[in-house]
Amino acid sequence: MSRRGPRGSVVLAALVVLRAVAGLSGDGRAVWSKAPGSGPVNESQLFLYGTFPKDFLWGAGTGAFQVEGGAEGDGRGPSIWDRFARTRLGSGGGAGGGSDSDSYAFLEKDLSALDFLGVSFYHFSISWPRLFPDGEARAANARGVRFYNALLDALARRGVQPVATLFHWDLPLALQRRYGGWRNASLVGLFNDYATFCFRAFGDRVKYWLTIHNPYLVAWHGYGTGAHAPGEAAGAAAVYAAGHNLLKAHSKVWHNYNINFRPHQKGWLSITLGSHWIEPNRSENMMDIVKCQQSMVSVLGWFAHPIHGEGDYPEEMKKKLLSILPLFSEAEKSEMRGTADFFAFSFGPNNFKPLNTMAKMGQNVSLNLREVLNWIKLEYDNPRILIAENGWFTDSHVKTEDTTAIYMMKNFLNQVLQAIRLDEIQVFGYTAWSLLDGFEWQDAYTTRRGLFYVDFNSKQKERIPKSSAHYYKQIIRENGFTLKESTPDVQGQFPCDFSWGVTESVLKPEAVASSPQFSDPHLYVWNATGNRLLHRVEGVRLKTRPAQCTDFVSIKKQLEMLARMKVTHYRFALDWASVLPTGDLSTVNRQALRYYRCVVSEGLKLSISPMVTLYHPTHAHLGLPTPLLHSGGWLNPSTAQAFEAYAGLCFRELGDLVKLWITINEPNRLSDAYSRSGNDTYRAAHHLLLAHARAWRLYDRRFRPAQRGAVSLALHADWAEPANPFAASHRRAAERLLQFELAWFAEPLFGSGDYPPAARAHLAARARRGLAGAAPPRFSEAERRLVRGAADFCALNHFTTRFVLHEQPRGGRPDSDRDVRFLQDVTRLRSPSRLAVVPWGARRLLRWVRHNYGDVDVYITANGIDDPALEDDRLRKYYVEKYIQEALKAYLIDKVKIKGYYAFKLTEEKSKPRYGFFSSDFKAKSSIQFYNKVISNSGFPSENSSPRCTQTQRNKECTVCLFLVQKKPLIFLGCCFFSTLVVLSITIFHKQKRKFWKAKNLQHIPLKKGHKRVLS
Repeated sequence: MSRRGPRGSVVLAALVVLRAVAGLSGDGRAVWSKAPGSGPVNESQLFLYGTFPKDFLWGAGTGAFQVEGGAEGDGRGPSIWDRFARTRLGSGGGAGGGSDSDSYAFLEKDLSALDFLGVSFYHFSISWPRLFPDGEARAANARGVRFYNALLDALARRGVQPVATLFHWDLPLALQRRYGGWRNASLVGLFNDYATFCFRAFGDRVKYWLTIHNPYLVAWHGYGTGAHAPGEAAGAAAVYAAGHNLLKAHSKVWHNYNINFRPHQKGWLSITLGSHWIEPNRSENMMDIVKCQQSMVSVLGWFAHPIHGEGDYPEEMKKKLLSILPLFSEAEKSEMRGTADFFAFSFGPNNFKPLNTMAKMGQNVSLNLREVLNWIKLEYDNPRILIAENGWFTDSHVKTEDTTAIYMMKNFLNQVLQAIRLDEIQVFGYTAWSLLDGFEWQDAYTTRRGLFYVDFNSKQKERIPKSSAHYYKQIIRENGFTLKESTPDVQGQFPCDFSWGVTESVLKPEAVASSPQFSDPHLYVWNATGNRLLHRVEGVRLKTRPAQCTDFVSIKKQLEMLARMKVTHYRFALDWASVLPTGDLSTVNRQALRYYRCVVSEGLKLSISPMVTLYHPTHAHLGLPTPLLHSGGWLNPSTAQAFEAYAGLCFRELGDLVKLWITINEPNRLSDAYSRSGNDTYRAAHHLLLAHARAWRLYDRRFRPAQRGAVSLALHADWAEPANPFAASHRRAAERLLQFELAWFAEPLFGSGDYPPAARAHLAARARRGLAGAAPPRFSEAERRLVRGAADFCALNHFTTRFVLHEQPRGGRPDSDRDVRFLQDVTRLRSPSRLAVVPWGARRLLRWVRHNYGDVDVYITANGIDDPALEDDRLRKYYVEKYIQEALKAYLIDKVKIKGYYAFKLTEEKSKPRYGFFSSDFKAKSSIQFYNKVISNSGFPSENSSPRCTQTQRNKECTVCLFLVQKKPLIFLGCCFFSTLVVLSITIFHKQKRKFWKAKNLQHIPLKKGHKRVLS
């Protein structure tokens, strides 16, 4: 996101400008006003590959109560969270204050974890009750002081910078009992005394101090909702009193450090403020934007505005909470203002829990870290920002394969990089939270947030790096995202005989011509009785012209669109049920066959060759003739024989015009239609494969010698990528998915003539473990010979890449025996139907096919995306460009024999995702022009390259053809008019000529003497 300008209301624009000039609160509203040029493929919205600034600080963090342990000995006093965990959460371990991680005893293991990551700083908190068991800074607990000195000295030896928080929620229980906690102003002085000791004891080694961690949660949940310790639901007055005292405590400590310690310790001090983020229901609605602003002000602005702003609470809060919000005196405002050397920010799950207590204002909660950073920049004059806490959680049963945490971290970190590079926000450090698994506050031990897994029941509490630790280590080492998954774009061209096509789904044949006026022999009289209707004159028959293909209006429309696309090929599917309503050759719908022949022949007149699909089922509509459907569909072996007969009919009737055939479209996607059991799924797939093979053998035997065409089937072929690149189980799961979805049909045809051994081995292993599963059919020797080699090319319908993780064995759905599950990568560009744009997956798929099945000819028979735009479909243009680029790389670099590319699809369907180059009412979209350019260039040639193919000439011919098709009636009338003019001109000429010769002849006639010659 680049800097976003306001859009919509002129009043809002004026308000933003006015406040920006005055430097007043409210500038943050501009974040929600989308820039006019922003869109799904705006470069500032895409995943950003690049590096962070050279001096960027990378860290990891923990909270003392969460990981230290050691509560039962060594002089540590109880905190409010010890009591809360024991009495409210029923967590015995929690009473030990995170003793299950026991960093107090295993400090060296924590330090080794930091070494593994390679961080530049460690953000930890000091336990107030460990240093002063009763909370008052008199005699410090020597063993507690020794522990923190050991930690700081070890960090110094490693060159790791400490970032120390003085108070991360573990208030000494004695202070809660004696004073009532943060509701009492006495804690301001007590906290300052505690901070003074820490500055004296540790300040020589600590250069970054944070006074309080997320005071909003301390006040709101500690004294309002009761979700946090001390667990009081004391009402709004108590909440804002606690918040007021927290602010004053911070301010007092900052001035203390600034006057007494900064001059010689040279450190910096701030307070960690946390927040959620909120998006308006309607980005153009002024009231929704105002509500979002109110939501942010009531949480983040509550504490940020006094410290980073004007020294007082936001005006919105003062007006709304006039009777209960404490007031700052003028002296206190002056003292409060500017008491932070940088903006420390927390953005984690605790800011979003519980959902029913959040200040949503009826708007939408969002995890967009980049936008909240922009809000801070606009509200508080672009401060330097340290992200003091960021990360997400996993369930407690997740051990080291925390795949979701990787994607959350990837998303957050890339948003930070975009904020720095594109929005010029001064983020100077990032803290991954948390270093270790530990006690997670109100969730106790039901969730985990650590980069390192800790078995709480073990004695040694080993720190085992999770996948997220490996990922974070990689990010730190590269200082960002330098490892691009795709190589740079190439310049080059496909061969001149490359098929550039567009795909359509099933074409429903028209029963009768839509333009009968030239084929109806009857004479009609209009308005004979005054009713303005046509009345047939009986007994009169007129001479008519023969029926023509262009009498079908739908064919006219298709021709117009195809000519405009400038493609060389058109792929469409026949409707089996329309051609053979009974399922056999006893009833053949000749009108349907004539319609399809017209589609083909009229396309050929425009030099557009057909690729015809015989059968195009979907999970919602099997597309079988009704009798076959009632007899069991593809569970009945006789359906394969019926398909062979149907295919033979189509080859005979259309094969002289069709050179590329697809027998069945995506037979590997019919599991939803036969999901009653796994055996049904495999049996239906078996019969589909045999049906294709029978049709191919029939064509090869009877039709190929004369027709010289090519036949295959089209497989749904999305690429599979391990969701977790650090988990071997995910790599195996990705390959397993390819074996079941793609190789299940490809291996019998292009390989061994049998189902893939890896898939069979997986099913056998499940059976040995006693897991429920299906037993797929086996090919007989005759069937193996029938199937093997029964394809002339490999046709792939490729749309996206799916990120796959290993799923524990389970039952239920028939595809559950694959033991895989899918994960959505939130960092990817996606369509409205959540189709991820991952172009490099196409090249990896093509390489996989070549690696497994050799130099087979490959056609990409469908490739496209849904784009919500009605005209300027920029997402589709981006998608088509990037996917064709990857296909070109596969052709030029990987030597894959790609023969054609077919964009999906010609027209969109009403009330369905918008995949079409043309809208449902046949309006063209801008992506057509881009596809035209790629076709005319046969790829992406360099600027200095000379044309390899006579593509320009073909395009000009198609332009003329398009004009002839579109203006046929006008051309006919023009010809008639021109012919009439010619006839009239000739007639007039001959009349004039006769008069001239008649007059000339009269001159030679002798006259009587005395007569004069008079000529008219």
